[in-house]
Amino acid sequence: MDSILKKLEGIQYRFIEVGNLIVDPDIISDMPRYVKLNKEYKDLEEIVTVYVGYKNVLDNLANAKAMLATEEDPDMREMAKMEIDELTNQKPDFEEKIKVLLIPKDPEDDKNAIMEFRAGTGGDEACIFVEDCFRMYTLFFKEMGWSYDVINSNEGSSGIKEISIEVQGSGIYGMLKFESGVHRVQRVPETESQGRVHTSAITIAVLPEAEEVDFELNMTDVKRDTFRASGAGGQHVNKTESAIRLTHLPTGTVVECQDGRSQHKNLEKAISVLRSRLYQKELDRLHEERAAVRKTLVSTGDRSAKIRTYNYPQGRITDHRINKTIYNLSAFMNGEIHEMIDALKMAENAERMRGENN
Repeated sequence: MDSILKKLEGIQYRFIEVGNLIVDPDIISDMPRYVKLNKEYKDLEEIVTVYVGYKNVLDNLANAKAMLATEEDPDMREMAKMEIDELTNQKPDFEEKIKVLLIPKDPEDDKNAIMEFRAGTGGDEACIFVEDCFRMYTLFFKEMGWSYDVINSNEGSSGIKEISIEVQGSGIYGMLKFESGVHRVQRVPETESQGRVHTSAITIAVLPEAEEVDFELNMTDVKRDTFRASGAGGQHVNKTESAIRLTHLPTGTVVECQDGRSQHKNLEKAISVLRSRLYQKELDRLHEERAAVRKTLVSTGDRSAKIRTYNYPQGRITDHRINKTIYNLSAFMNGEIHEMIDALKMAENAERMRGENN
């Protein structure tokens, strides 16, 4: 633990240094540097707080042991023993927290995210489930204090065939990245007269929103088309060619944005999504090269590539990656998904800790 304490001392020193820098008028006037340092300060704050608590436990434990070794008064010795027991029980909790906090963070975790939902196997029932899941996540966003904008949507005859959104807030990609994959639903459709359970599937993809500094998109490689928006949207739809379609010629990646009323706004959002998709492809390539244990986005709505099953007759949700089942489907579909996300984060941390120790 000595080497870890030394590392924590260095982190605390840097925390104090950054704390002094962010109140320096010269730094405050340099906005890009100030924002970067302010983020570093917030990132370091949690681990420094835990380290200070841990150091207090160690110091108090050493003092209590010294008292026990030198004190002759029975009452004082008894008090020292009780304190040693209490502090010894606290120590492992602090050590576990420190181990988790020292795991190198995924640099993408703090980014905003692009979230794409698409109906797969199951026809109308899959479209209805896209709508159900979209509602579930937006309720979760509200609880988290996040905002979202619809980038593109395409309605089916029942429900939503596909929808893309941009989610903005704090630490979004780190929370939502586990939701990428095929979500399978088992339930009796309203149109099913014989009460048979049907299985449908939808695909959810979560991309870290790429900024210009993350991925340079050469617009000479991009073909731009405008067209009239289709689907629901009221009086502003279909009158002007405000919808945008971008095609990245080297990769054939196509992005559409038609939910904004302004062509300029749609273009901005389409460029953001295209950059994020290309950035994700580059990340996947790098992770494969480094043989990192990271799941790539599932690109098909096929039943066989499922990550989670929502079983309505049994009222349960099962995540197949960590074999976790929650028997509270109604609350889950109303946005109470924290328990599952926390379990997935813990599994990822355990995996990364094993990787660090190997």
